[in-house]
Amino acid sequence: MSETTASVTTAASATSGTVIAESTTPRGRRARIALRGLQILLALFYAIASALPKLIAHPTASEGFDELGWGSTGMYIIGALELAGAVALLIPVLQSVAAMALSALMVGAFVVTITAFEGENAATPLILIVPLALIAWARRSSNADLLRLVRGRA
Repeated sequence: MSETTASVTTAASATSGTVIAESTTPRGRRARIALRGLQILLALFYAIASALPKLIAHPTASEGFDELGWGSTGMYIIGALELAGAVALLIPVLQSVAAMALSALMVGAFVVTITAFEGENAATPLILIVPLALIAWARRSSNADLLRLVRGRA
């Protein structure tokens, strides 16, 4: 009897596509809370430590962009993208897409750091990609919700 119940439960959870981070078990609840905390922490980092210096044209940010030849326009664009990503990380329907977009931005930052700045601080974008990839994967069900929203309005 228990084997039958276990196989039915397993089959039901496999067809429903449940994810441990979304489950109602205590472990799943803790994972959900930890993941949300990570999203908040990353959003604060991107908004305050990364986007803000670019958007207020802090000398430390503007020097790097001037050295690249991108000037203030490039600096403001990157700062605006980082701020938009930080805000989108906190919006449930956008969280997975935001994590993927910020990961792509970090790949670009890594390439620029390696090619233009001889690898100085090249580890920072790579370190940030890891939690962003985790968020993108764990919150991937929000992509279907976003697609439904977009299709419903079109």
